[in-house]
Amino acid sequence: MTAKPLVVSPADYARPLDVVGEHITVLASRAATEGYEIFLQEGPEGSGPPPHSHGWDESFFVIEGTVEFGHGDEQLSAGPGTLVHLPAGTTHWFRFAPGGGRMLSISGTGSNAARMFTAMDAEIPSGAPDIPRVVAVARRHGLTIG
Repeated sequence: MTAKPLVVSPADYARPLDVVGEHITVLASRAATEGYEIFLQEGPEGSGPPPHSHGWDESFFVIEGTVEFGHGDEQLSAGPGTLVHLPAGTTHWFRFAPGGGRMLSISGTGSNAARMFTAMDAEIPSGAPDIPRVVAVARRHGLTIG
């Protein structure tokens, strides 16, 4: 299969997925690019994943608001225009700061993020998340929690 040029305008965006309080729009899936994935992530204050790692690189570009990131013993506040890159295997987490925020995320080759986000949207009801269920879906798609 040969990747084809891809143009996605706002009118073409898929429905945002509800992923444990965040709204994640898949802009480019692994199937479309034959490699990486691109997402628009929007979250209210306090939303974000627990410490986790996976076998693909991940980069975040903050568009609006402040996002707190952590990896290893490091923690940083990232405002608009900040790029955070995390190599495959890095245990990391993030939280949207007061007022929430928006960011682009790019998952590297081998990413299962779009499939995982789609599964979480389908399998985990809105509201207070069923953490064991969230962990099971995440593990099924290649994440290690903690």
